[in-house]
Amino acid sequence: KIVLRLYRAQPMETDHPVVEVIRDLAARARMPMPRLYRIPSSSPNAFATGRNPQHAAVAVSEGLLKILNREELEGVLAHELSHVLNRDTLISTCAATMASAIVMLANMAKWAAIFGGSRRDERGGGGLFEVIAMAIFAPLAAALIQMAISRSREFQADKSGAQLAKSPEGLISALKKISHVSKQMPLEGATPATSHLFIINPLAGSLSVTKLFSTHPPLEERIRQLRNEFRYGR
Repeated sequence: KIVLRLYRAQPMETDHPVVEVIRDLAARARMPMPRLYRIPSSSPNAFATGRNPQHAAVAVSEGLLKILNREELEGVLAHELSHVLNRDTLISTCAATMASAIVMLANMAKWAAIFGGSRRDERGGGGLFEVIAMAIFAPLAAALIQMAISRSREFQADKSGAQLAKSPEGLISALKKISHVSKQMPLEGATPATSHLFIINPLAGSLSVTKLFSTHPPLEERIRQLRNEFRYGR
């Protein structure tokens, strides 16, 4: 609910053609029909949220609806429904909670070492430097793990979504279009805290990050894996 409010998402009209597409996909996946929302933005993107299929919502931007045909839209919505079926919102929340706990413990250890290290280490303060080093690198490691989990869930949603749509071609074409346009037109109001939810990083046009710190795999790698999965039938 917080994320939907953050992006000013409004319930989709019940007679909109996209409702029929997601209803067909939900029936094919044997899951309840999710709530569908429209994001008032010209930047093309979409995200799903909800801890399970019974409490799911899918939001699509107005820009997405304008540039995608039915096959591409089906590929995107199948990807988002796969996130719901795979419980990815719950997994991401757990990963973020663990990362936050590691950061908190590392900070506690750092301050404990600073104020009490001299009493514990009478051999020259080596222990103090080790704890401070751990306090610096532990949050970095936690962030790397969190980003790696996010990227792995994107790969899995690509694969599951293409299977649900019965072809990878719609999703591949949609990813190319969304990536191209969103680089020129980043999503208004997008934040790093919610960027992992979207099918394409909404900050891609304004931020340059390395692979290790990215919430999404590179587009070329996503397309390559999709083609390989369906070419070899894995």
